[in-house]
Amino acid sequence: MKRHKALILLSHDHHKGLLLAQLLKKNAPPYKGLPKDSPGKINYAIEAFKSDLTIHFKDEEEILFPLLRNRNSELDTLIDELLDEHKKIEDGISSLNKSDSLVNDLDKIGVILEKHIRKEERVLFQKAQSILSDNELSGIESGIEKSRENFQRVCLTSTLKTKN
Repeated sequence: MKRHKALILLSHDHHKGLLLAQLLKKNAPPYKGLPKDSPGKINYAIEAFKSDLTIHFKDEEEILFPLLRNRNSELDTLIDELLDEHKKIEDGISSLNKSDSLVNDLDKIGVILEKHIRKEERVLFQKAQSILSDNELSGIESGIEKSRENFQRVCLTSTLKTKN
């Protein structure tokens, strides 16, 4: 099924997330321009979380999931799983600097992130496209666009404050 334009921004985020997931896994091949050592991967993961995953999770949790909630028990269970995975990914990344087993912890985050993204792309988005109305999908699209504009404005403002 072709991806509805309302979900395209989230799918683009997933593309970046899959690259991060692959980078974090054990025995990841070297990726041009990306860190190869564990400290570099940690910094990259933390920065990717701050700049990409935080807003992505927020958009899903505040815009997409509420529209899908209470449609049926199967979908509610799926959303609960995805929320739990968001928490595991966030907790995993925030605890990386305290890790005694970096390679294993990076790998665990990479595996969870990849499975999570595949589940959203293959299951959640397909279900969303089949049960949401065009009006609801348009609302998602405009909500995500507005959220991203606000996020960029906040990031720009905080960057300017840091430089001064």
